[in-house]
Amino acid sequence: MIRIRDGDLEAAIDTGCGDNCRSLVYRGAEYIHTPADWKPPALAGIPLLAPWANRIDGESYLANGWRYFLNSSLGNLRYDANRLPIHGLLLFTDRWKIRRQEAAWVTARLEFWRVPEWMAQFPFACAIEITHRLAGGSLEIEMAIENLCDEALPLCVGFHPYFRLGSSRETWRVKIAARERAVLSGKKIPTGERQPFEPGWSPLAGRSFDDVFSRLTGEEFAVEDGKRSLSVRFGPKYTTAVVYAPPEQDFLCFEPMTAPTNAFNSNAGLQHVAPGAVWRESFRISPG
Repeated sequence: MIRIRDGDLEAAIDTGCGDNCRSLVYRGAEYIHTPADWKPPALAGIPLLAPWANRIDGESYLANGWRYFLNSSLGNLRYDANRLPIHGLLLFTDRWKIRRQEAAWVTARLEFWRVPEWMAQFPFACAIEITHRLAGGSLEIEMAIENLCDEALPLCVGFHPYFRLGSSRETWRVKIAARERAVLSGKKIPTGERQPFEPGWSPLAGRSFDDVFSRLTGEEFAVEDGKRSLSVRFGPKYTTAVVYAPPEQDFLCFEPMTAPTNAFNSNAGLQHVAPGAVWRESFRISPG
């Protein structure tokens, strides 16, 4: 576990398990949901979702005009309740290597192209670097993806932060900074239809979320309970947000995504990284 600190803010990053930020403490209060008895395959902390975020609507996908098929016999796919592949391949890997580190930040690198069982599922050679950086009362998580292959790299990645305030969700207000919400099928796949959404604050009591939002306003997503608060600001290349707040659970997820769920197959909002290029973006978490 790597620990970094800047003033009243400290974080713990588990490079041996997905380069996951497992803790963010501000003035002695924890803001990341990681249960004391946590262990894989449960999700907690701030896991990376790559090389695809959220669901694919089957065991194949389109990329650069070709259809690629996933191989379930390799044993490295994660499925949802409807047997759809979800959240990629890298949630719990111990292959991250620390590249640089100082008191308030750490950069780790993952060379995806070195692992045959990953390349069998997603045959696009790439390397990923993540920097966790504390500064100005915030945690910035910056990701750089280097395309090492001779074709464009399709990009549908993101993070799945689990936030807490240490109080009951029934006391929380949430701010969703988006103007559209995707209509989802019964299997949580966007249908292509979108509904207008009014951005702003609303009580969480009596409500739940598992929704895909677009047309982000550029303002922070936020949650507060009258005593504590937390806000998340997405960089502009994170064009989609998933908000996940299940009933009867005292955590909330504001998930920055580069594209909507199932973008490989729908091609909706899919970004690409040119051969030899590096894609870079960050998001910032500010507790209070």
